[in-house]
Amino acid sequence: MGQHADQAGEHRAAGEERYRTFADFYPFYLSEHLNRTSRRLHVVGTGLVIVSLVMGFTVSPWFFLAAPLVGYGFAWVGHFVFEKNRPATFSYPLYSLMGDFRLFFETVAARRPW
Repeated sequence: MGQHADQAGEHRAAGEERYRTFADFYPFYLSEHLNRTSRRLHVVGTGLVIVSLVMGFTVSPWFFLAAPLVGYGFAWVGHFVFEKNRPATFSYPLYSLMGDFRLFFETVAARRPW
C-alpha cells in the first residue's frame, strides 16, 4: 500500500495506527513491555529520573542533565536487548513518557507485577 501522511506530516507504513488519546495508547504501550526484565529496567530508570529531578532542585542543576540519560538509557536497553523492539518514544514521545510514569506508579503501588 505504500506510505501515507497523517495530519502532523509524519510518514509511516500504511495500516499503522495513530493513537489520539493516552487511554488508547496505553494498551499498546503495555504490549511493547511484555518482557519482565524490560519492565524492571523501565521502573528503575523512571525511579532514577525522579531522584535526578529532586536532586536537580535540591543539590545541583547538573542532575537535570542526568534525568533523560538514565531514563532513556535503562528503557532503551530494555527495548533493544530484551524486548527486541523499537521504543515508542520515537513515534509517541509524550504518550511514551506518560506510559513510563504510569507503569512506574502502578508497579510501586503493586497494581502491576514487579
